[in-house]
Amino acid sequence: MPRHIGIVACSAEGAALCYRTICLEGAELLGPHAHPEVSMHGHNFADYVKCIEANDWAGVAELMLSSADKLAKAGADFLIAPVNTVHQAFDLVEHRSPRPWLHIAIEVANEAKRHGYKRLGVLGTRALMEGPVYAEKLKAAGIDHRIPRAEQRGRIHRIIFDELVQGVFLPQTQAYLTEVIRTMKDEGCDAVVLGCTEIPLVLTQEQSPLPMLDSTRLLARAALRKAVES
Repeated sequence: MPRHIGIVACSAEGAALCYRTICLEGAELLGPHAHPEVSMHGHNFADYVKCIEANDWAGVAELMLSSADKLAKAGADFLIAPVNTVHQAFDLVEHRSPRPWLHIAIEVANEAKRHGYKRLGVLGTRALMEGPVYAEKLKAAGIDHRIPRAEQRGRIHRIIFDELVQGVFLPQTQAYLTEVIRTMKDEGCDAVVLGCTEIPLVLTQEQSPLPMLDSTRLLARAALRKAVES
């Protein structure tokens, strides 16, 4: 029997895309209409936003651990969080968790290594772009990275919270993100990390000037592999 996947949800759009990917792509491993058992728990997103804006990573960790406990009681064998920013609290969570976790940035770094990428552009919330989550995991993998300029980081952050997490996907936003990625290409990046789990809903690979590392779907696929491994 495949292992039971527990999803620690944060924003609705990212969690929904992760769940949908697991269910649809599970059939490729398990047969028509089949996928591993999946449970999901999410706290009030406003509680996460309040902690992130206050730089309260201990508070973020408590929310994640509360979801982890509920999912463990529901039978989950391991856990994933399809939201990049909260991984800044991962070190406060992992050793206290009732179940093991996959780390979204490690899965992205593994995919980048598989393709031989040397320098990645990273898009996401301000805390994600300026914080340690990808900086540390990419450095450990021997991969360089770049983030957008300060004014671009501010605008991308506002786009995420004012539009994407609320299910608003605008053509002008797609055009702006495309221009940011083109700038990263000019700076020598050979791929771009979609380090906000909602960006794949507004930007497709065909529109991107660089190959995209879709953190949401990469995490979902890693969870599928772990669920079915012997």
